[in-house]
Amino acid sequence: MMRNVDTRYTQDRELSWLRFNERVLEEARDESVPLMERLNFAAIFSDNLAEFFMVRVGSLHDMTLIKETHIDNKTGKTPEEQLSDIFKTTSSLYAERDEVLSELEGCCRGEGIYRMSFDMLDSKEKLQAYEWFENDVRPILSPQIVDFHNPFPHLQNKELYIMLALFDGGKSLLGILPIPSVLQPFLRLSEERGHYILTEDILLEFSSTIFDKYKVIDKAVISVTRSADIVPEDEAYEVDEDFRHHMKKIVKKRTRLSPVRLEIQGNLPEKFVDGICQTLKLSKEQVFCVKYPIQLKYLTMLSQLLPTETAAALCYTPYTPHLSPSLSKNEKITSQVMKHDVLLNYPYESMEPFLRLISESSADPNVLSIKITIYRLSKGSRIAEYLCAAAENGKQVTVLIELCARFDEQNNISWAERLEEAGCTILYGFEGIKVHSKVCLITRRDRGRVSYITQIGTGNYNEKTAKQYTDLSLITANREIGEDASLFFQNMATGNLLGDYKRLLVSPFSLKNKVICEINEETKKGEDGYIFLKLNSLTDRELIDKLAKASQAGVKVIMNIRGICCLLPGVEGLTDNIKVFSIVGRYLEHARIYCFGGGEGARLYIASADFMTRNTERRVEIACPVLGQEQRERIFHIIDVLTSDNVKARNMRSDRTYEKISESTPTCSCQESFQNEMLILEKVKKRRGVINSALSRLSHLIRRA
Repeated sequence: MMRNVDTRYTQDRELSWLRFNERVLEEARDESVPLMERLNFAAIFSDNLAEFFMVRVGSLHDMTLIKETHIDNKTGKTPEEQLSDIFKTTSSLYAERDEVLSELEGCCRGEGIYRMSFDMLDSKEKLQAYEWFENDVRPILSPQIVDFHNPFPHLQNKELYIMLALFDGGKSLLGILPIPSVLQPFLRLSEERGHYILTEDILLEFSSTIFDKYKVIDKAVISVTRSADIVPEDEAYEVDEDFRHHMKKIVKKRTRLSPVRLEIQGNLPEKFVDGICQTLKLSKEQVFCVKYPIQLKYLTMLSQLLPTETAAALCYTPYTPHLSPSLSKNEKITSQVMKHDVLLNYPYESMEPFLRLISESSADPNVLSIKITIYRLSKGSRIAEYLCAAAENGKQVTVLIELCARFDEQNNISWAERLEEAGCTILYGFEGIKVHSKVCLITRRDRGRVSYITQIGTGNYNEKTAKQYTDLSLITANREIGEDASLFFQNMATGNLLGDYKRLLVSPFSLKNKVICEINEETKKGEDGYIFLKLNSLTDRELIDKLAKASQAGVKVIMNIRGICCLLPGVEGLTDNIKVFSIVGRYLEHARIYCFGGGEGARLYIASADFMTRNTERRVEIACPVLGQEQRERIFHIIDVLTSDNVKARNMRSDRTYEKISESTPTCSCQESFQNEMLILEKVKKRRGVINSALSRLSHLIRRA
């Protein structure tokens, strides 16, 4: 077993991710965040942790089953050792979670919202709970006994179950009461507006009436999390089988994969817990006992218990994305883009201009074709509808849709079928390689000459997430970029991953090599070198080592990395010149920016790719140079504001922890700053409109005079 891995400036990716989720939990604790938003952050923390166990823990668990031992190239550890570290760290996170939920419930009580236990209910409320149980719940319950004749049942992924330790004539039994997922998460009690009781607490109270033949010794609520790390290329399927068909079968299998976590709220005798673990093949390390509810989705619904105005005051002030200041709403987007590049900054600016561009193109007689890569779409996607309309209008529409977008497979399958019915040409990418790029190409014929409009983005074509994620979208009529995009789609259609492009960086072959060349170029400059990276994650060992060498040469490296960062900054003699900071706030930081060098000569890119090995070597990704002066200045401004944040930013230390930046005057929250800038620009535009209108009227009066 070889463990000669240099770990002096690297850390485990899974533990790094858990620290990111801890920063999400910190937002739930932050008193400067509105209460309802704090509740949302707690629910997000819980959802994140569940997905982490389903995907990452599930993947590591699968690796323990392989005969050949795998050694992690950042830690030198085996999957078994990594899992042990994860379980220890997760235990402390659960303790923090319960502390935060205790604080939040205290804050809720201050606003008149009370989570009631059954013992706290008055007689009328108890009657209400009993009648709801008898009339709406009991008829759909499916209780079970585990004994010699009735084996332990399959427990569905993330569903809640009540487990009862039963006693019957000297014999111990296990009773199982599944909590139907169709039930509402809590019952609102009619006598007091802000009083509610969770559904599982009602079932806990009346579960003994279901098993009235037995003596109930103890009872608890449990939930099992199962692996969901399905990799289609590892699944056996017929060569000539339709790939969409294959994905439908894969999605159905997800709920029956191996258990990776057991959560328990309440008391169960040790022997029963041991029996459940033995049945599910779980170690005691994978059992997490909590004081507060297991599922936290109900937190996002508590605003329903308050008057509308009161609830609104406990949320973020509503913000509506604005039209980009570089665009006019009175002129077609197509004609404006043909004159100058457009850079959209979501969610501060609206996605509407891009939607309008596709809509205009669907009916434009000069448009020959529309080609686009799709990774995630919203359920009511206007983009997909416009693409269908374009195909129905006789345009050649090609959609390269990624069916393996984790947890969005079913939605993508449905859209693929709808698009195909409308006459679109559907491509499904490559076996073993996900297509994660965000590129749209509109090909036109104007006065006998072919021209292009190309859109390159850092985020998905999803109208919903465009209001929640920070992303950049560049729309350009640059001919070289358009020709590259045209070649890209030809290569994708013919299964060629080895394309040679003039402007675009495309993984899995050219992007990483070009990034390495750019880092090397800055490394040669020594102390005059500069690199700025905005990423979601950094795990690629080769890129980590290149950045460390740049630091050792004196290059100033600043990285805004939201989530996983396997490079440790500030390690003496190794990464002293590297600064890493993370921002967790109202919006999910999602844009990717690469900047090599400073001033006018800086090489600036926006990209779909993080610096993870999966992105650089096993996915189709695109990075696009930003060439227009106005758009470059805007991105430099974005970088300046990001690096000035002293409210939501956290600096990563060499000991793997994050520290809050000491607030100085003036304070700067980058997300608030970008919002405020757009609000100010909107006011200026309105005032200009009023002034221009007044001047027009005055000119008209002068002419009449």
